[in-house]
Amino acid sequence: MSAAKRGLQRGLLIVAALAALGVAGLVAMQWLMPHGGEQPGSGQVSIGGPFTLTDQDGRTVSDKDFAGKLMLVYFGFTNCPDICPTGLQTIAIAMDSLGGDAARVQPILISVDPERDTPAVMKDYVQAFHERLIGLTGTPEQIAKVAREYRVYYQKVPLKESSLGYSVDHSGFIYLMDGQGRYLTHFRHDVAPDEMAKRIRARF
Repeated sequence: MSAAKRGLQRGLLIVAALAALGVAGLVAMQWLMPHGGEQPGSGQVSIGGPFTLTDQDGRTVSDKDFAGKLMLVYFGFTNCPDICPTGLQTIAIAMDSLGGDAARVQPILISVDPERDTPAVMKDYVQAFHERLIGLTGTPEQIAKVAREYRVYYQKVPLKESSLGYSVDHSGFIYLMDGQGRYLTHFRHDVAPDEMAKRIRARF
């Protein structure tokens, strides 16, 4: 094969790869920012909304209970083997890095496995990460509603050879919401803690 033909083939492969990445990126953006990305006239991405759930002490709480504070909202579950512990550890280190300003931020874990994540289970779990981390659970219907509001994907996955019975696939974003519960930005679960703390400080 001539050098010219090899060059042409290489060029076509690059174009195809870029096109594939573009499609994947478009799908991701459509999932993260539906309805055109931003709410008309608000400048805010249409992620988040009101919720009423149960905390780790069995109390009914809503988004209004956190008014005036930034919220770091993460969706996960207590039997999650890797992604959730990584994300929650990042949140914990970032909170410590904020020092006195940490009081202005409320970290929240919302369970996507409400059948197993009772308030008592959530309490033991969140205490292992940070004293200010709140764990929220609820009925399957309540969890489904808040997951829709935050554009969170989750789905049960059977585990035939495990005593757990099933796991839960879920998206791994950590959402930063303002004092009125409006979306500000989001982080990947593997973001560096110092980067998270820096970006949070910029929102004070």
